[in-house]
Formats: sequence, C-alpha cells, structure tokens
Amino acid sequence: MADVRPWWHRDRFARRLPTLRRRAAMVSAIRAWFDARDFLEVETPALQVSPGLEPHLMAFATDLEAADGRIRRRMHLHTSPEFAMKKLLVGGAPRIYQLARVFRNREGSRLHSPEFTLLEWYRAGAGWRDLVEDCRGLLQAAATAGGENVLRMGSAVADPFRPWTVVSVAEAFRRWADIDLMAATDDPAAPSPAPLAEAAARIGIPPHPGDDWETIFFRIFLERIEPRLGHGAPTVLHDYPISMAALSRPSREDPRVAERFELYVCGVELANAFGELTDAAVQRARFVADMDRKERLYGVRYPIDEDFLAALGHGMPESAGIALGIDRLAMLATGAGHIEDVLWAPVDGGPERAG
Repeated sequence: MADVRPWWHRDRFARRLPTLRRRAAMVSAIRAWFDARDFLEVETPALQVSPGLEPHLMAFATDLEAADGRIRRRMHLHTSPEFAMKKLLVGGAPRIYQLARVFRNREGSRLHSPEFTLLEWYRAGAGWRDLVEDCRGLLQAAATAGGENVLRMGSAVADPFRPWTVVSVAEAFRRWADIDLMAATDDPAAPSPAPLAEAAARIGIPPHPGDDWETIFFRIFLERIEPRLGHGAPTVLHDYPISMAALSRPSREDPRVAERFELYVCGVELANAFGELTDAAVQRARFVADMDRKERLYGVRYPIDEDFLAALGHGMPESAGIALGIDRLAMLATGAGHIEDVLWAPVDGGPERAG
C-alpha cells in the first residue's frame, strides 16, 4: 500500500537516510579524487542565455528583469554547464570540474528528474581515452564509498575493478544487431534514412513513416544494444557517427565518426564524453542544424550563445570533456531502485511513490 505521508515525515525519511549518507560519502570521495589530481572545482551560473542545444532536451525559461521591473532578456536554466566551463578553458584553466545543478523539462521517470546533479570535468591537452581512465578511477571510488565495491541496478551487477569492455558503435551494431552501420550511413554528416530503415526491417524492426536516420538508429539501439551494455563490468561505447556529436571533433582515424563515447553500467547510460570541437565556424553550423531539427520535431528553438562562439574563435585549447550523472551513479553505488531514493528532496514534493 502506498505511503501517503509527506517525504519529510520523520519515519519515512528515516528509511531513506542510510542511502543518502552513502550518497554523501560518494560525493566526498569524488571531490577527493579530483582534488588529489590537481583539478580546480568551479561554479558557473545556472542562468544562461542558451540552455544547451541538444535537439531532444527541453529547457526551463524565465525573464531577467531590471530593478524597475523591465524585462532585460529572456534567460534559461542550463541543461549542462558546458558552455560556461569551456569559456574557463579558453581563459586558461587547465583542469576543472563542477558538481552542477542542472534542469531539463519534460523529464521524470525511474532514472530522470527535472532537476538533478551533473558532474562535468574538462582536461586541456587531453583526449577521450584520458577520460576513460578518469571514469575508471571515479567509479572505483564511488563503489568503494558505497560500501560494496560493485555497482548494482536491480539484479544487474558491474564490477568497476574488472577489465572494462571498450567497443565502437559500429562494432556494437554488427555484434548485437547484425547491421553494418557504416554501410547504412550514406552521408556521414547528414545520412538519409532509407539504407538504415532497410537494415532495420531486415532484423524485424520496421521503420515508421517520417522516421529520420537518427530515430531509426535509436530504435535499433534501444531494443538490441543498450540492454546488453555494462553487465559484469562497465562498457565504453565509442566512435559515434559524426552526425550524432555536435560538440565533438572528428576522429583522426576515421572522419566519419566523432571522438565521443558513452559510459554504460548495468544497462544504464551514465556519462557522455567528447574530444572537444574547437572550430567556431563548424560549431555554429552544427548548432544551426540542431536547432533546425529541434524546430521540426518540437516547434521550439533556443538561442545560440554568441559569447561561447566568440570564445571558441579566440582559441580554446585541444581538450576533452565529460558529463556524468551523479544521481544515477548514486543509485548504482547504493542499489537504489528509483532516482528519488537518492535525492535529498523531490523536486515538486510529490506525487509520492509507494513505500
């Protein structure tokens, strides 16, 4: 039977407090890990002109008012601190990290909250493989702080101290979906849907009218590939098609793919990383293309941060950066079954879940 008492009721909160203490220990361990490696913890404003330009993320908007009540500018709560942190790289900060409160509208599920904590860090003079090693150390520290030395989600277990699986996106499609992804990608920058739709239909995943290439990609990925990732040990999925990495530079080995990886643990996406794009003109073109797609899909577009593009034009060093979901990592480190179990307080105070 559902427990209808408010989340702050002493008896109800007492059941969550041990898990929250483990979360706090994990966050302390993460800070200690970065501090021991000469990273500087930074804080950047949550209120931004541009909230982030990923086509499928929806933002919260507000108006910045002058003292007399006149509206100065439409602002947004950031979906990621990325743009501001990259400006710090341009300014000369070589190794930075932030535990940022971020905001994404239209989200709420077992793994999603509209407000959550995102760990982002950046290394000047580094590549994506350096970030994999950072992740290895951080996940080991988090698992140890959680008290079990393993990460769990339901019945799935991943041991971060074991050798990790490192696999390319193309290899994952070949191995688990029997699809030659690159052969089904006619134009790396803007692939047409027909070749991938044909490959999907062959394996029993029929396309829908109006599907674009990325929609078909994710339908295959979510059904055949993602559930297999991160079991036994974490999985690093790398070399995404260049059309799926607006903020990443092309791979030096294969310009059809980007220097991007995602980290999976127990079938859960935990982190997203890039070898950072530093060309302002290319970045602008990708932002415009992403906002065109967002407008087609959702009837919404967000402003481009011109100050960010100016910073890129001034000169951002070659670098690598990553965003990792702290709340999901806390779930994995404590075995919690719902994101609200590892939040100190729910965003809207309810509705309450059973138990």
